[in-house]
Amino acid sequence: MAVTASKLYDYLQCPHRVWRDAHGPQGERDPEPNPFVQLLWERGVRHEQKQLAQAGQVVDIASFPYGERPARTLAALHAGAPMIYQGMLKVDDLIGIPDFLRREPDGSYLPIDVKSGMGAEGVEADDEGPAKLRKPYAVQLALYVDTLRRLGFAVPLRGIILDVRGEEVPYDLLALQGGKPPETYWALYERLRDAVRALLTGETSNTPAMIGVCKLCPWYDSCSRWVQATDDPSGLFKVGRRDRDALARDALVTSIDALCRLDVAGLVARKTKSANFLKGIGRTGLEKAVRRARVYRETKAPALYSTLVFPETPYELFFDIEDDPTQDFVYMHGVLERSARGERYLDFTATEVSESAERDAWQRFWNHIGSLPADAFTVYYYSKHERTAYRKLREKYPDIVSEDALERFFGAARAIDLYGDIVAAKTDWPLGSYSIKAIAQYLGFRWRDESPSGALSILWFNEYIAGKDPAVLERIRQYNEDDCRATLVLKDALVRMNAEREAHAMNPIHERRNP
Repeated sequence: MAVTASKLYDYLQCPHRVWRDAHGPQGERDPEPNPFVQLLWERGVRHEQKQLAQAGQVVDIASFPYGERPARTLAALHAGAPMIYQGMLKVDDLIGIPDFLRREPDGSYLPIDVKSGMGAEGVEADDEGPAKLRKPYAVQLALYVDTLRRLGFAVPLRGIILDVRGEEVPYDLLALQGGKPPETYWALYERLRDAVRALLTGETSNTPAMIGVCKLCPWYDSCSRWVQATDDPSGLFKVGRRDRDALARDALVTSIDALCRLDVAGLVARKTKSANFLKGIGRTGLEKAVRRARVYRETKAPALYSTLVFPETPYELFFDIEDDPTQDFVYMHGVLERSARGERYLDFTATEVSESAERDAWQRFWNHIGSLPADAFTVYYYSKHERTAYRKLREKYPDIVSEDALERFFGAARAIDLYGDIVAAKTDWPLGSYSIKAIAQYLGFRWRDESPSGALSILWFNEYIAGKDPAVLERIRQYNEDDCRATLVLKDALVRMNAEREAHAMNPIHERRNP
């Protein structure tokens, strides 16, 4: 089996995906592609074809039969073709198919990949700071460089990503991509290439772990069953592959039951004697893992660890947006407004993909916020995504709202991120996921749509743009409203949990008799 760009990408998403594709129980693989993944693929093909139409004189290798493509590519390279489309670079156990190979003035070839997303990403902390290169893009470009060099071509360690805006984003593969110790993108590629090769040949193997991208994978149901059947610790919130593997290797903890009985003090004492023992996991991480294991397996009830204080204001705004990050486009701003007059849901929606439509929807949202009495409302949302998206929108449309006004809107005195400020920081739940959907459904809330998800909302929006069916737009509105209502349900549940906690604090004897 060959090391390909797609396998490198899969490894970065989930190392087990590579092994399972090669050696897993193929009957357990979902044969139907995920609709959202299919949408991304189709959008990528359209974007690629658009770039091909603008490329000028091109040798189109994609038009030849698959088996002929490596030889046709070599012939075009040796002939000095100015641009090669979908060339196949096949050497040793590597296969690379860059979207374009462009001949540079010095005679070398530069690999170019066309992407339907942004060519670089911001720093994680609210996307502030300089843009950084995307690891999946970097290792794919590195594969093309590696194959070109092995085929005898002098190629610099760099490439180009042609992103959704049509901009060329240069990728210097000798740049440091961070980490401890720092590592170049080229070194990252070499490490991943060798790891993928070992998994494909069966020299090494690994096991499933539940992580954030699992639901987009055709192996999701299969891996989920394995995690449940083995009582794997990665079934817990925030116990990922790295921590799970470290606990198994160093502490012989391979199940949630064993994690419940873990001697944290003893392990911390051992850590002081060995820097490599449970590397990357500190006392706080161990304590959280044990606490979550006990809530999940033993108490089976949500736990609140500190007192909560919610502002009392005439209006409560439960807020959620729908956006398509692959197009850097926000298409719906939803608000469930609760006051003494009751509840009402409002949406501010872009009905076409254009800057004017996005701007208009956002302007209408701020017009509504401006119509409320000043300092008379509290905003509730779930995770920092809305805040990050709004900061990006303000950069695009700075005349709609000032930076100070935007920061006041999300300020601690007015806005509460129920996930970051409370759920992840001050609670635990008998659930493997702390997503709003998992928690709200645990609390008894049900979405009207039978398959609610943010990824499918993007799919529905693209369906609406293509056909302008009002029923599709209404489906998105209902989904967004239900997300807002789920946020309300969670907030009210937290209020009740806080009241119960205070009641127990006032009556410790009752608490001891009724644990």
